[in-house]
Formats: sequence, structure tokens, C-alpha cells
Amino acid sequence: MNETEKILLILDLDETLIHATETKLEIDSDFQYAGYYVYKRPNLIEFLIEMNQYFKLAIWSSADDKYVNDVTELIKPTEIEFEFVWARSRCTIRRDYELDQYVPEKRLKKVKKRGFRLEKSLIVDDSPEKTKDNFGNAIYVLPFEGNQNDNELNILSEFLKTIKDSENVRRIEKRGWRNIKTANNNV
Repeated sequence: MNETEKILLILDLDETLIHATETKLEIDSDFQYAGYYVYKRPNLIEFLIEMNQYFKLAIWSSADDKYVNDVTELIKPTEIEFEFVWARSRCTIRRDYELDQYVPEKRLKKVKKRGFRLEKSLIVDDSPEKTKDNFGNAIYVLPFEGNQNDNELNILSEFLKTIKDSENVRRIEKRGWRNIKTANNNV
């Protein structure tokens, strides 16, 4: 596959790749940052290295810009260069009337303005309300809160490998992606 044809895989940070908490869990944290104990999701490094073979990688979090940039540097394997690392300043604040609050939304039209085609862009997040307008590009993962038996990134990796050569990710049914992957494994 031509390098320029790789799908852009945009990854959320908090509760998707890591868990940061002011309260220490019963296990040792991977590192501390500004008063937070930070725990990497199990298999994070292996996931990033493997996905880097098949996808262009990026980070987009709704957290504070300095935090996102610093923590990304602390979890990033040296051989990986992200296409971009975006934070709250790149989000659009939107009033969510169902939740009765303001939500920092990740609008992929900003990625499109950067030259990435939406047909070749996926966003992985644990918070559907933050990617509401980009449903066809979104893969929702279970939130990571420090459980060291978490296997979400391995399951996600298997699913992503089945769609890595797609010409239009928006046409792929991603609801229930865990079951789709499981069904593929049982064949």
C-alpha cells in the first residue's frame, strides 16, 4: 500500500490510552505528572508500534494543551512520529442539551482542512459525545480506569487490521466492532 494512502488513526488520550488520577490506585503508576498518577493502558506501546505499521497516527484529546503534549511525549515510542498532537484548543465547545453541559467536540472538518480525507480518517475515543458529528469515522472503546487486565487495545488492534486497507472507512459498520472482530475470528 502506498504510504500516502494509509488511513489516519486519531487516538484519544485520557481513558483511551491512559488513565490519570489524583488518587493513587493499588498498583504503581507508570509515571506521575503534575500531581496525577498516570497509568498506561495494558499493551499500549505494542499497540502504537503495530498500528504505526498500518496507519498514520495522531493524538487528539480534549484535555489541556500542555498536559496533552507532555503526556504524549512520555508515552510515545521513540520510533513513532505523530501526524499531529492536538488538545482542547483544537476542540469546538458545543452545548449538549441532552447532557445539559458544554462539551469540547472533536470536529474532523479541522482534520480535513489539514489535507486528510474523511474517507481515510478514523477517530478512537471513549466519549461518544465528543465525536458526535463524526459518527461514521468513530470507533468507541471502553473507558480505561487502571484495570491491568484490560485487553481493549489488543481487541481493537485485531479489528483495525481488518479495515486498514479500506477505501472509505465511513462505509464500515463500527457499532459493535468487538462482535464483528469476534465473528471474523470464529470463521
